[in-house]
Amino acid sequence: MFELRSNPQASVKADLLSGLTVALALVPEAVAFAFVAGVEPMVGLYAAFMVGLITALIGGRPGMISGATGALAVVMVALVAQHGVQYLFATVVLMGILQILAGALKLGKFIRLVPHPVMLGFVNGLAIVIFLAQLGQFKEADASGQMVWMQGEALFTMLGLVALTMAIIHFLPKLTRAIPSSLAAILVVTGLVHGLGLDTASVIDFVRSMTGDAEATLKGTLPSFAIPMVPLNWETLTIIFPYALVLAAIGLIESLLTLTLVDELTQTRGQGNRECVGQGVANVATGFFGGMGGCAMIGQSMININSGGRSRLSGASAALFLLGFILFGAHLIEMIPVAALVGVMFMVVLGTFEWSSFRIMRKVPKADALVIVLVSGVTVITDLAVAVLVGVIVSALRFAWDHATHMTAQTETDDNGWKIYKPQGPLFFASVTSFLDMFDAKNDPQDVVVDFGDSRVADHSALEAIDTLAERYLREGKTLHLRHLSPECRKLLHKAGDLVEVNVLEDPTYKVATDELG
Repeated sequence: MFELRSNPQASVKADLLSGLTVALALVPEAVAFAFVAGVEPMVGLYAAFMVGLITALIGGRPGMISGATGALAVVMVALVAQHGVQYLFATVVLMGILQILAGALKLGKFIRLVPHPVMLGFVNGLAIVIFLAQLGQFKEADASGQMVWMQGEALFTMLGLVALTMAIIHFLPKLTRAIPSSLAAILVVTGLVHGLGLDTASVIDFVRSMTGDAEATLKGTLPSFAIPMVPLNWETLTIIFPYALVLAAIGLIESLLTLTLVDELTQTRGQGNRECVGQGVANVATGFFGGMGGCAMIGQSMININSGGRSRLSGASAALFLLGFILFGAHLIEMIPVAALVGVMFMVVLGTFEWSSFRIMRKVPKADALVIVLVSGVTVITDLAVAVLVGVIVSALRFAWDHATHMTAQTETDDNGWKIYKPQGPLFFASVTSFLDMFDAKNDPQDVVVDFGDSRVADHSALEAIDTLAERYLREGKTLHLRHLSPECRKLLHKAGDLVEVNVLEDPTYKVATDELG
C-alpha cells in the first residue's frame, strides 16, 4: 500500500524537490482558505498536512496533491458561523465516512459519465478561479484599514517580481532541469527582495492582514487527537449531515476530475475508487486532529507534475515539508515574497487553461461549445460541483435529444403481404414519440411485424410505448407480431406480451432499465 516510488519514471531527487516547491505554495493557499471558512490559519495548515500526507500514501493517484481547498471552504463558512468550529470537525469526520462508503460501493466509476466538454469547462473555469484568487494579492491596506488596489511604486515592484518569477519558470527548463524552475524562481526572487531591501509584502504580511493580528505567526505544534466536542444526538446529525453530504460530493468530484486530468498529463491511469477511500480516510483523520478537511488541488497538482513529481513520495514529502515549516522553519516561510508565489500560480493558470478550446470550439458541435462555456462560467460564479452537474445534465439532454430525433424505421412487405417495420436506434423515454409516429395502424395490412433486431428497448417508457402500439392494432382488429425482444422485455410487457414471437437463438439478452426487475 505504501509504495512511495510506484512510478518507474519518478526519481527521488525530482520528487523531493517538487515536494518542497509544492509545500512553499501550499502555505498561503491553506491560510487563505482557512480565512474563507472562518477558522484559524493553523486549522487550514493542519488540513493541508494531514490530507496531503494520507492521500499521497493510500490514495489512487500518485503525484496528485490534496489539501484544504476553496471549493470546500465556501461551504464550510456558514456552518462555522452558525455552530462553531467543533461542528466543522464533526462534519469533516462524517464527510470522510461518506467518501469511504462511496469508494467501497465503487461509485468512482461514475466519473466516466463526465463528457470531455465538461472536463474542458472544468479546467478552464478552475484556471480562471485560480487567477482571480491571485488578484487579491494586488491590494493593500490604506490608512483606514480598508483594502485598496496597489498604486505607484508598490504596484510596479509587485508586477516586476511576478514577471521575473514567471520568466524564470519559463526559461530555466531550457537551460537546466537540475532543479524545478518554480523552486528556483521562489529562491531567486526571495533572495533578490531581501538582498536589495525591496518593500513588498511577504507571506507573514499576508497572514497578518488576513487575521488582523499583528503578532500572528506560522509557527505551530504537532496536531493533537481530539474528539469533536459536539453532543452525540439526533439534532447534531441533522445539523452536520447536509453539510457533510455536500462537502463529500464536492470533494470527490474535484478529486476525481483532477485525477482524470493528471492521468492525461502523465499518460498513466489512477484508481478512482481507491482515491475515494483515500480522501475519506484523510478527512476522517483530519477531523479528529483539528483540520478543516480537504480534497485534491488542481493548482498544486500541476506544480508537482510540472516540477517532475510523479510518485507518492512527491505528495508525502510536500506534506512533511509543510509540517517541518510549521514546527521548525516558520521564519523561513514567512519571509518569502507573496509576489513569487503569485508568479508561480499565474504560470499554473497558463498551464491549466485549455487554450486549444478556443480553436476547437469552431469545429465541435455548437452544443459542446455551449457546454464548455457554460461549465467554465458556472465554476467561476458558483462552485465546481454545481458546474459539473449542470454540464452533465445539459450534455445528457443533448445526447437524449439527438438519439430521439434519429429514431427511424425501415419498412418492407414480405411474400405473405405482411408489413415489416425494422426500427433503427434505441427506444427510450425521449424517442417513444418518434417511434409511435412511424406506424399507421389504420392503413396497415392485417398482419404487421415489428422487428427489434436493430433497436434496443432501453427503459420502462419504451415498454409502455410497445404496449400502446399493441393496443392501437388490437383496436383495429389487426395482428401485431413482435420479434427479437429480450426475455426481460417479454416479462415486463403487459398488454403486448402474447404478441411476442420467441426465438431463443436470435433474441437479445440485454436487460431493460426498470424498477420492476429489482
